[in-house]
Amino acid sequence: MIGTIGKGATLAGTLALAACATASDPELLPVIAPPAVYATNLPPSGRSESWWTGFEDPVLDALIRRGLATNLDVDAAADRLEATAALLTAERSDRLPSVDGSAAVDVDLGSDNRVRSTAGLFGLFNLDFNGRLAAEVRAAAANYAEADYVLADQRRLVAAAIANQYIEYRRTGAQLDLLEQSTDLQQQTLRVVTLRFEAGLAANLDVRRAAADLAQTRARLGLISIDRTASANALAVLLAESPGNFAPPSQPDGSTIPNYARGPEAGVPADLLRRRADILASEARLAQAAAAIGIEQADLRPSLTVPGTLSLGAGTLSELFSRFLVGIGTALDLPILDGGRRRAEVEAARAEGQARLAEYRAAFLEALGEVENALVAIEAYRQRNEDLAKAIEQSEAALGQSNALYREGLASLFDVLDAQRQLISSRQSLIDSEAALASSYVAFHAAIGS
Repeated sequence: MIGTIGKGATLAGTLALAACATASDPELLPVIAPPAVYATNLPPSGRSESWWTGFEDPVLDALIRRGLATNLDVDAAADRLEATAALLTAERSDRLPSVDGSAAVDVDLGSDNRVRSTAGLFGLFNLDFNGRLAAEVRAAAANYAEADYVLADQRRLVAAAIANQYIEYRRTGAQLDLLEQSTDLQQQTLRVVTLRFEAGLAANLDVRRAAADLAQTRARLGLISIDRTASANALAVLLAESPGNFAPPSQPDGSTIPNYARGPEAGVPADLLRRRADILASEARLAQAAAAIGIEQADLRPSLTVPGTLSLGAGTLSELFSRFLVGIGTALDLPILDGGRRRAEVEAARAEGQARLAEYRAAFLEALGEVENALVAIEAYRQRNEDLAKAIEQSEAALGQSNALYREGLASLFDVLDAQRQLISSRQSLIDSEAALASSYVAFHAAIGS
């Protein structure tokens, strides 16, 4: 029951207050039974709040630190947190007595040149008999908690976004390096074929095929450059810098993909309810909805305020302090007839509360799905990388054999070009798969709210 009933309350008022529902609606309490374990688990290791340090990449560390300090979305969330803190203070102040003052001076320039003055203090104290003020404070406190969680969640999202864009920047760097290696390899083949053609040992068709493969590989340069520029510009925005003036991160081993050196610690699904800031923000919105029900319920009950005045009367300056008027009383507001408006507003608040509860449950289920997807992706890309490494090894051997046979006239150029394509394709796939594995670790840590 919200509020207390004073000794002077009437029996009818007591019964009316007791008949009303509480301001904190028990139907809105979150009821979620998470599974005991994830469907896919990986070996645990040490968990750190700065999960990105697992990549052991000082450039990434510096970028994320800069981003968390300068990102504009984080700044906006911090400003909104300050605003909600001020609003919470304002709501709490409504539970304290308020006092206003007034003064007036009337100058009469007639024959007597009299000056008449009045001054006074006017106060009001809301006893919160119906519990509305307490419910408004709870709503403001929940709003503040939501803003705090949104700020934490924004930091979670920014860290993950910076890591993903950095991985993409490194992926495109690795692809550019591979493109250079691939064109060198194909140019060597083209030279061999050209020499054989000039010696009358190969057809002009072979030269055209080798030249076409080389041109096809070079054609990828523009696409990779587009992706690389896009990732650099995205990093600039995340760091609150102008894309045109942003200096992309440089690293000696820029042709490699960051490797996460630690295995993830998934914990248990119930940890999501205590750790992910967006779920906690959704829970805070649920608390706001419960408080909103209490606010609307309060309008069904009587309200009691205590107004008071202290005036110094009216007259000349010499007479001003000789007249004191003090008044104090009570004002009782009884809701009697409103055509059902107040009860309709309560029902609307209840319906909104049920919607918030559904959103809370959905947020948890979505987070649970994100964790499961990331765990599966990590295992799948690990296995894929191993298979691609074996494919590259076999493709390199096949290319060497086909080149040797081609020089001896025991294999066609088609065999050589096919072996080249397989090798280049496997190397490209491995780079993409390694980047996907790194991004899967990012997704996992973002999903568990670490």
